Amino acid sequence: MTCVARMVLAVTTLLIASADPAAACGTPAETCRIEDGEYRIALPDTVTPDTPVLVFLHGFGGSARGTIGNRRLVRPMLERGWAVIAPEGLRRGGDGPKSWTFFPGWDGREETTFLRAVADDASARFGISATQLMLSGFSAGGFMVNYLACATPLAFAAYAPVSGGFWRPHPQDCAGPVRLLHTHGWKDPTVPIEGRKLRGGEFQQGDIFAGLEIWRAANACPDEKPSGYSETGPFWRRHWAGCAAGSALEFALWPGGHTLPAGWSDMAADWFVSVTAEN
Repeated sequence: MTCVARMVLAVTTLLIASADPAAACGTPAETCRIEDGEYRIALPDTVTPDTPVLVFLHGFGGSARGTIGNRRLVRPMLERGWAVIAPEGLRRGGDGPKSWTFFPGWDGREETTFLRAVADDASARFGISATQLMLSGFSAGGFMVNYLACATPLAFAAYAPVSGGFWRPHPQDCAGPVRLLHTHGWKDPTVPIEGRKLRGGEFQQGDIFAGLEIWRAANACPDEKPSGYSETGPFWRRHWAGCAAGSALEFALWPGGHTLPAGWSDMAADWFVSVTAEN
């Protein structure tokens, strides 16, 4: 092949790739860009319009790259045929650590609009489901999940925050019904179950059990008492039944601290399949 022919072939290949939006990203090492931000994605070997999706939000100071590189989180989902999307938070103050605009009244990106745009863009690019989506997140990402579910419970099929609830003052109420699985570490010192004060009391994390009471009210559960208890690996689980149609509420406690526990992905995926099949 002559030098000119090689140049023509290279330019043609580049133009074809540029014309194909899916060619711009699609591996964990690549960034997908939309109008209001970025995300990364990991895809299973086989993709169909029914491929379920985990959208996972990183914690304060984290990144989409770190999330999609977390084998404990991502590998079990891929093996089960799920896609995993890791949206990118914005830097606080323009140059600070990356996080989410979760607290009502804060200035910043409208995260619900952004996250739905991420899901819709990924569905259009890669042919995965636009409806079978579980929104989850760790720590600050978990706070974001709670507030988004509270305001717009139908934005995603289900919610699964880890180590993050509400801040004080707690919401007076939330919209419902909602499908929500909250996972928390018994020894979590960063987001204690009872909450804690930050920056001399300027901000205060909320009480996780108070948050569960808000969710029981949103789901019109008939009693505060859990309907049943179970154990899955390290997780001590309790759930509430007999609540509003289309709802699901469960709390999974585990004996560790402020981290994503081993086995979480399989537990959460099983939970999602069970609650979306029932409702």
